[in-house]
Amino acid sequence: MPIPAKEKSELSNKIEEFLEYLEVERGSSPLTIRNYNHYLSRLLDWLRSEGIRLKLTDINPEIVRQYRVYLSRLSDNKGGTLSRKTQSYHVIALRSFLRWLIKNDQPAMSPDKIELPKISDRQIKFLSGEHVDRLLNAPTLSNISGKRDKAILEVLFSTGLRVSELASLDRDKVDLERREFGVVGKGGKARVVFLSKRASDWLDSYLKSRSDKLKALFIRHKGKIRPDEEAEDLRLSVRSVQRMIKKYVKKLKLPVDATPHVLRHSFATDLLMAGADIRSVQEMLGHKNIQTTQVYTHVTHKHLKDIHSAFHGRGGS
Repeated sequence: MPIPAKEKSELSNKIEEFLEYLEVERGSSPLTIRNYNHYLSRLLDWLRSEGIRLKLTDINPEIVRQYRVYLSRLSDNKGGTLSRKTQSYHVIALRSFLRWLIKNDQPAMSPDKIELPKISDRQIKFLSGEHVDRLLNAPTLSNISGKRDKAILEVLFSTGLRVSELASLDRDKVDLERREFGVVGKGGKARVVFLSKRASDWLDSYLKSRSDKLKALFIRHKGKIRPDEEAEDLRLSVRSVQRMIKKYVKKLKLPVDATPHVLRHSFATDLLMAGADIRSVQEMLGHKNIQTTQVYTHVTHKHLKDIHSAFHGRGGS
């Protein structure tokens, strides 16, 4: 939400400029901008409530310390307090804002003086090979919706696409002969995505079963199409893909509550367990920072330990 004119200050003006920078120059998603707005607006509200002037030079280590104490005691509306992870998001937003100020020669505190809260290792959910196979084979192929669902599942596991990237795909952008296509992910980061032969074959089969000329790669097939409907109205939404996968997970009674993102995790984990190097996996996932990809190495540690135990017999029991 824009800051009311009567409450404008040096700090609030710079926060608005920072959000515009994220939108225009960084190409951040609307969700990212909304989150940063929420976190930085909370800082402004706290400063006002404490009677602290809203000038850039008023943000100093002691003020940041007091603000972090406030965050650690803030209610989460569920009877508890904000999780350390949520507190970390607030601190990350503040550090990013300070870094932008310094980059633009503004008098600001160094973001390096702010340490991130220590949080436990992120728990990654992924499907075993058996569960992946069961999920991929769950759709019924006797109707076009089932063929579409089969193609979606195969493409997700073959590419590691984010669900938003999948939903926005157009038919003419996917080269089935070369089995590759380009996508633009978070922060406007472009990458090439590769299809397995199996995923390419199922996608080709689905597209050949369609009689329409709509550009969307995946569309809805249930319900009557109204004459006044726009072509984009028929594009399968992110929420529809999420519901579809949830339906099959429930049907199969899988032990992991699989989502499109769990399939993305499964894609990355499968690559690493097969011996792929982490830099290549980073590139295929479209991660900006290697640290984001390194979370998957924790998952593969047990796999490596099992290999060590099975093949390194000289070490004793």
